[in-house]
Amino acid sequence: MIKLLIVDDEQLEREGMQAILEKHFPHVGIQQAKNGNMAVELAKEYSPDLILMDIKMPGMNGLEAMETIKAERPEIKFIMVTAYDTFTYMKTAIKLGAKDYVLKPSKASEIVHTIGKVLEEVEQEREQLVESRQDKEKWQKAQMLVETDVVTQLLFDHVHDVHVDMLMEMMEVPSSEEMFVMVLFLPEGVENQYSDIRKKVLKCGWTGALYGRQLPMIVFRKPGITYRSQATTLARELLSLSKGSEWFIGIGKTYHSLDQVRHSYQEAMLATVDTGVRQKYRFFEDIPLEPEKRKRAMMDQKELMEKIRLGKWDQVLSQFHTAFSLLEKERTPLVYTQQRTLEVLWMISMTLSECGVETDTPLFPIQPMDYRQLREETERLINGMKDSYVERFNRMESDTFQQIKQFIQDHSHEDISLDTLAQKVNLSPIYISKMFKEKQGMNYIDFLTECRMEKAKALMGDIEKSIKEITFEVGYHDPNYFSKVFKKVTRYSPKEYRKSLLGQHA
Repeated sequence: MIKLLIVDDEQLEREGMQAILEKHFPHVGIQQAKNGNMAVELAKEYSPDLILMDIKMPGMNGLEAMETIKAERPEIKFIMVTAYDTFTYMKTAIKLGAKDYVLKPSKASEIVHTIGKVLEEVEQEREQLVESRQDKEKWQKAQMLVETDVVTQLLFDHVHDVHVDMLMEMMEVPSSEEMFVMVLFLPEGVENQYSDIRKKVLKCGWTGALYGRQLPMIVFRKPGITYRSQATTLARELLSLSKGSEWFIGIGKTYHSLDQVRHSYQEAMLATVDTGVRQKYRFFEDIPLEPEKRKRAMMDQKELMEKIRLGKWDQVLSQFHTAFSLLEKERTPLVYTQQRTLEVLWMISMTLSECGVETDTPLFPIQPMDYRQLREETERLINGMKDSYVERFNRMESDTFQQIKQFIQDHSHEDISLDTLAQKVNLSPIYISKMFKEKQGMNYIDFLTECRMEKAKALMGDIEKSIKEITFEVGYHDPNYFSKVFKKVTRYSPKEYRKSLLGQHA
């Protein structure tokens, strides 16, 4: 409801004005003030959208009251109501921001017309404010999705770097020469605190998606503060949200580029070993192992996950056995090796899930007492995931990939995404990306781009079509971006390609 305040020292004037307004504007809420001081107080309590302010009143006059209210609530609109039609009064009122004025006495029609214009302006501003808030909320949701997608791709190396570049253009990348990863391990049932956690991180970094119990964050170095001091402060701020539950944070080392930040993630994961320590966060550098041992203990995650995607399970198991032998020989504490093993098994489970293979969360049913038991239990868990993998891919139809390619070729001019394809063929987006890499020798984005470029090259021969028309017809929205992609693929700009094409047909 729009709220209006009538300010006049004469009760008869106030009552008459309210009667006119209630008749013509029944949707407006109305209150009265009999002097300037009362108007100032009601402006705070009632928060009116519009004030009809009499100028001449005993004590604080209307202009003084208006100036006081405007100082605290500049958004409130004013219409001056006065019997003094003098230039000096109105010049002051306009300077203070009055929208209009009404003379006493005036016809009801004149009052309704003047006040109606301002009320209409109030309604329009409210609608614009609502639309602005809705747009802001939509953009914030989009930004959050883009942010989690970028973090996932940077840390887990899932999709094409061109796709990452496109997403990065939608985000503000902090101008920092260094960055590091923090991994927050959460107990079950705290998913509702994700937004609070993200707010803490938003001022200095990006938050990824919550997977299982781990929430990764890429943090950008702040100038003028040491890395450890910044990480410690943020860790304590995050832990303050835990409300007594068991949270733990691992912190990786700093790196100088987004291409290297994946290493910081692996280090942050290792830093979560033995979460029973007094302090609920740990830096990778503080792990009580010699640097060379730490380095050897970290299996090459990228290489291991690639073997999983390719189904090379014997090599996966062999890699685990090699790591166990090395760590046992160097007398690495069993609890350390067990924790690291679980972390890698969780990563395998996540990789399989992205490939469309659902597995149980890998957990040791018993506490291994020595390295022999750890080997046996790990082999059992890996073989279980291998069985799920084989069963899934034996059920896949041989023409699935051709179906996907055909769909892309037929719809390349549309805004199709991996999610669209995933719903079409009932596969995960990550697995479809893997299929393209293995069977087509390129990424999904590259194939979609190739289809669009082939269509664009065919349309170039039609001199009736402008480059802008071709841009929209093949599925792009920005001619400049289309030209950039076209030149990257063909090594010619659209104009150069068309000129060459027409020259050949001359």
